[in-house]
Formats: sequence, structure tokens, C-alpha cells
Amino acid sequence: MRWIIRSVIALVLLAIVLVGAVFLIPAEKVADIAVAKFNALTGRELVISGSVRPSIWPQLGVTTGPISISNADWSKEGPMVQAEGLSISLDLAALIAGDVKITGVEAINPKVVLERSAKGEENWVFGGGGSGGTVSAATPGVGQPFTLDKASVSGGAAVFADHAAGVRYEISGIEATAAIPNYTGPATVDMAAVMNGQSFRLTGEVGAFQDFLDGKLVVSDLKLVAGAAEVGFKGQAGIAPEAKGELSADLGDLAAVSALAGMAAPKLPAGLGASDVQVSGAVTLTTAGSLHLRGGSVVLDGNKLAADADLTTAGDRPKLSAKVVAGALDLAGVSGGEGGGSGGGAQAAGWPADKIEVSGLSGLDAVVALTADSIDLGMVKFGASQIVLTNDRSRLVAELRKVAAYEGVISGQFVVNGRKGLSVGGDLSFAGMALQPMLADFGGYERLVGTGDMRVKFLGSGASVDAIMHSLEGSGSLALSNGEILGLDIAGMLRTLDTSYVGEGQKTIFDSLGGSFTIAGGVLHNEDLVLKSPYITARGVGDVGLGARNLEYRIKATALADDTGAGGLTAPLLIKGSWANPKFSLDLQAIADEKLAEQKAALQAQAEAKRAELEAAAKAKLESELGVAQQEGESLQDAARRRMNEAMDAEAQKALQKLLGRGN
Repeated sequence: MRWIIRSVIALVLLAIVLVGAVFLIPAEKVADIAVAKFNALTGRELVISGSVRPSIWPQLGVTTGPISISNADWSKEGPMVQAEGLSISLDLAALIAGDVKITGVEAINPKVVLERSAKGEENWVFGGGGSGGTVSAATPGVGQPFTLDKASVSGGAAVFADHAAGVRYEISGIEATAAIPNYTGPATVDMAAVMNGQSFRLTGEVGAFQDFLDGKLVVSDLKLVAGAAEVGFKGQAGIAPEAKGELSADLGDLAAVSALAGMAAPKLPAGLGASDVQVSGAVTLTTAGSLHLRGGSVVLDGNKLAADADLTTAGDRPKLSAKVVAGALDLAGVSGGEGGGSGGGAQAAGWPADKIEVSGLSGLDAVVALTADSIDLGMVKFGASQIVLTNDRSRLVAELRKVAAYEGVISGQFVVNGRKGLSVGGDLSFAGMALQPMLADFGGYERLVGTGDMRVKFLGSGASVDAIMHSLEGSGSLALSNGEILGLDIAGMLRTLDTSYVGEGQKTIFDSLGGSFTIAGGVLHNEDLVLKSPYITARGVGDVGLGARNLEYRIKATALADDTGAGGLTAPLLIKGSWANPKFSLDLQAIADEKLAEQKAALQAQAEAKRAELEAAAKAKLESELGVAQQEGESLQDAARRRMNEAMDAEAQKALQKLLGRGN
């Protein structure tokens, strides 16, 4: 019971002391001290309007009416700071001793304007409005040491306007605290606010407050959180802004990060940061606004990369230059396919119809040199690759310097143009390629086995793989050697005129297969296919629907009768239907047309022989009975006509001579 009585007495005494302290607070004097201190330290004018009242809650001190702080002379934005009032905290012990010691200042609903002039002058650099430091000999008191146990902002707003760069940023809902216990020592800040509709929190500590104000790089530990994204930095930082140190960032919440940057969130495909973006390494931020990463580690949806990169912000768009080394890259989501299995998303039902999102290409220009152990694009898979990626205003060019794939090498260029819709094109060379695994991954087609070379130029447009394949235009050539056509025995069909030589276990072996082709409207057309094997020779012509995934192709094959290669039985074969389930048949119409053509040719030969025989007989009769000799290049009719004209001329001459009395 005794301790309860003592506690009550202590509380009463404390209340009496606090109430008494209120009467001890010289409110106007505190305000005058604050104004004088601020004006001397900054060279700016602090104006307090309205009454100044003492308070004991939530802290012992005074509260003021509206306040304003003047801006730099060159500014046209009005006061640098405006607030509904200040709450100034006092040291109770010092106050009882007759001294006024300010321990904290809280700004109520302030609005802060930070500016950089067209000449590079900064309004937060007190004492002269210049850049590069806070001390000015022209303003007494500027740069003098001061301390502040706690400064806080409640319901604040801030504007940053860079008149040189032509940019403006606004922050609202600021709830912040800062502490400067030692002017030359560490200072801390903890701020929550909203920018571009996105809330964020920034906490940090600088190791030397005076040096930081003077524009020097000082030891710093900063952390920014926005949504599920988090960025941490440890190293050196300056007010310029300028920084050098270690960065650790988890940027998986791209919507939050993009909102803070004032941009729409890029819709990145799986494998390129759709759900997870992590970056760490040594970074340098320069006063020119460029960002540099060295010894960096980047994770994009499970794809791990080592990178050295430079990002510059001058110009219409940021520009990234980077050297990237990766292990196995899974980029199946880029094409809308699925990695890790045969077929690569090109199933029998058709090509992937999912929209290919390339809006991320508009975010920045880039030149990236990529070296990877392997790359899985879903529809096709590459081995060790050396690729240079260049993105210029949403047009991405992939220069394939050396890409190992399907036992061969691919080189050339592949272009993704997202400037107006989406189009893709390329000029690619394939050397020593194993065709069966490549076609199996790309189109789910496994019937053609062979190793050889291919060249293709193409261009297509559309929002999906399906649309692009239906729109393809281009040309190319193919040359294979020592291969097989699975599921089809052409020689067996020729021997028996039976199209049942198809299916499991059937095949046509060839020594060489080659030809050229054109592509129009998603249809590949070929007229000069030549296949040679120990048993047959074949020539082909027809169409392959790259978009519709079907074909209509005619092969005219000739079975070799002996070792000399002399021709034997010849028959045309028609292949028609889908890639997944083609139908084989003898082209009976072609056989009938061929027989008819042979008979027509035979009749024409007979008629020609008869005509020649009759002409020879007529020539002999003319020469023997009429004495007409056919001259070179002259027909029998012309020879007879010439002989008749000669006879008529002779008779006319005789008649004329008789008329003149010169004849008999």
C-alpha cells in the first residue's frame, strides 16, 4: 500500500512540474531563437505567422501558426517551404535551469520545393544558391555547426523541378523523421511517402552529415521499399546525387518500381523478368545521371547471369551497354512455347496463338553482348552461343556470331521489330545441321533425317507465332546428305505400285537431297527438289504450308534398273495432308496424263515420219519427171513454183521474138 501512495504522490508532483514548466516556457522567445538560428544557418528568411503557443503534449515545447521559408532569388516557384505550423520540442532540464535548448522540430503539413535552375544552381544549397557546397562567405552563419535530436514531417508534400533537364517530380503523403545528433557525425532519416500513386519507404544513414551537405561522398547505408520491391545500398553517397558501393535489389514487383520511375510497367515474357528480377554488384552513380554495374549478378525468373553494364540517361531514352555471361538460359516464354520437351510448343493443333509481348523493348535502347552455355527458346534450342543484341527504338537485332545448335552452327541475323505492331525477319545460315531434331523442336516433324546446310531469308508479322507463320515471305535453299525419309519407302512403292509402304519401319535412304524454295503468304513452294539414292532418283514439286502446317507435294521417282543407273519403272507419288498425319497415294491422274502424253508423242512421231516419206517421194518424182532440182532451204512447193515460172518466162520470150520477126 505504501508504494501505491508513493507512486501517486510522484505522479502528482510530476504533473505540477509539467504544468509549472508550461508557465516557464517563453514561447515568443523560443520562436525568435528558432527564426534567428535558421536565418543565420541558411541565409534564407523564416517567417512565422499567427500566434506561438506553449504545449506539453505530445512533447514539451511550443507550436506556431503558418510558416514559410524563402526560396532562392532565381526561383519562380514561390516559397521553398510552406507549412501550417511548427511544433518545437524543448529540453525540460535545460528549461528549468533557465536555458532554452531546442531538441526537435516538426513541420505540420509542409510543402517543400526543391529546384535546379537552367544554369545548374540548386535552391537547397544555402548561402548563395550555387552548386557544389553549402558554405557561402557572403552569408554570415551559413555552414555553422548545429545539431537536432529529431526533425519530423507530418502530412508533407514535395516537388522536385529540374529546369535544366525539363523534368518535374511530385511526392505526397510524407511522414518522415530525421536525426542529426552531431553536425560532423552520422545522420539518419526514415521517410514514408507516395509518388506517382505508389507508396514507398526510404530509410538511411550517412556517416558524416557536414561532408554530405558539402557535396562530398560519405559512408552511407540506404534502403528503399516499394510494394514487394526492395533496394539496398551500402557504400558512399553524395547529395549530387552521386554514389559508389554495393547494390542489392529485388525488383520482382515491376509495377511498383515502374510507377516510382513514372513509367508503365513493361510486360516482360517469362525468362526475362516477368515475375522475378534480382540485381547485385558494385554500382557507381555519377552526377551526369549514368549508372554503372561491375561484377554484377542478375537473376531473371531463375535465369542467372553475370554482367558488367553501363546505363546512361541522356537522350530520348535510357541506353544500356552490357556484357553478359550466362549458363543455361530458359527463354521458352519469349515465343509462347514451353521449354523442356520435344515439340517446343508446336503441337499438332497448331502454332502457339498466345500474344507475344514486346512492349518492354520501348523502355530503353541497348547493346548487349551475350555469351551463354545454352539457350532454350521453346520452339528451338541452342547450345553454346555468342550473340550481340542491339535494341534501337523497339527494333531488336540479334546478331548470331556463333551459335551451336543441332550438331551444327547457325549464323546471321534475326530481327524483332516492335515499332508498329510486331514483325520478325532474318537472314540465317545453317551449316552441318542435324535436321531431324531441329524440325522436331520447331514443328513437331520427325520424318526427315539428314545432315547438311540451309540458307533462309524471311519476314513475317503478327501478334503471335501462329499469325507470323501464316504471313511469312522469303526464300532459301537446302542441301542434305546421307539421310533418310522415315515412314515412307518410295522404292517399295515403285516396285509394287502399292502405296501401303508407309508407317512404322518404312524409310527411304538417300545419298543427297537438295533444292531451293520461295515463301509467300506462309506457304513454301519448291520446284527443283532432287533426291538421289542407290535405288531411286526422284524430283519433287509442291507446296508446304508453314502456317497451316500441311503440304501438297508431288514426287516423280524412277527406280534404277541396274548398276549403271539406267532408268527403270517411273511413278509419281502424291503426299497430301497435315504434317502430323500426311496421306500418300500414287498420282493416277499424273500417270494417265503421262501415258496420254507418251501416246500423243508417238502419234506425232509417226505423222512426222509419214510426212517426211511423202515429201521424199514427191521430190524424187519432180526431179525425174519434171526435171526440177530442189535447192538448199527450198520446199518442194517453192521448187515446183520456181520451175513453172522459169518455163513461163521461156515461152514468153519465144513469143516476143516471133512477134519481132526474129524467130521461126
